[in-house]
Amino acid sequence: MEQIITLILESGRTAIDMALYVLLPVMVVMLAIMKLLESKGILAWVSNRLYPLVKVFGIPGLGIFAMLQILFVSFNAPVATLAIMDRDGTSRRAIAATLAVVLTMSQANVVFPMAVVGLDVPMMMLTSVIGGMIAAACTYYIFARDPVLDDDYAHAEHLAPEQHEEKNFIQILSDGGQEGVKIVLASIPLLILALCFVNVLKATGTIELLTWLLAPVLALVDLPEATVLPIVTKFIAGGTAMMGVTIDLLNQGAMTATDLNRIAGFITNPFDVAGVAILLAAGKRVASIAKAAMLGALIGVLIRGVLHLIIF
Repeated sequence: MEQIITLILESGRTAIDMALYVLLPVMVVMLAIMKLLESKGILAWVSNRLYPLVKVFGIPGLGIFAMLQILFVSFNAPVATLAIMDRDGTSRRAIAATLAVVLTMSQANVVFPMAVVGLDVPMMMLTSVIGGMIAAACTYYIFARDPVLDDDYAHAEHLAPEQHEEKNFIQILSDGGQEGVKIVLASIPLLILALCFVNVLKATGTIELLTWLLAPVLALVDLPEATVLPIVTKFIAGGTAMMGVTIDLLNQGAMTATDLNRIAGFITNPFDVAGVAILLAAGKRVASIAKAAMLGALIGVLIRGVLHLIIF
């Protein structure tokens, strides 16, 4: 019983630390900026012009912002865009396609730090776009095809700027920051539960068992046993934990930069327990299409992974 309580407390401390010192600053700043752009009509203007480029994949204009945020800011930055889509009338089918893209693409907070140990950033960007577009199309046309998901306002080709009461610059930024705080607070329960699950798997030896089971499979594609730990760590504990483990293995010589680039298509994305929990906190409509988005992302991540195995 004492061990269970310890695991719960440890999970809570880690979740609160991540929420307050990682998620909160990014979310407050990003949503404040997005709120300002939205109130000035800039968001609608840009979305209307980018929409023709991505509509064939089922992605709304705002989906472009989510893609740029995951590629150049961090894994949790797209929550700001998803939160706006959750309430601006975008159909849930289009939101599902956008979420699938985000779950498939590389997260900047992992890619850029790992560039110093040999990760091929340009190739990461290229496979992210390819995998993300395929994930979005599969989600929009197959997994989220249910007409019920279009029961909201269908995303029009021209997005009208949202009407706001007259507020000054500071008030608009403050409103956006407050929305960011609400989203972070909403993500804490799911984050604690996700981390608690991970810690239980560690304590019970499940991770070691998975390592033993996966080693022969990875050997079939000429990957060393050392790559099992980063892969298992990523999908259970998240990208940040994976980055720490991988850099340590590279420094020890147990992995090479080539090994890293070969598995990078599978492990440099927010498609893990913690990542999904945080992204779904963007709103109820976003959470309602989680299954369809994850199925599409699964295909996108597999395609990215295979591309990296072929290229490197």
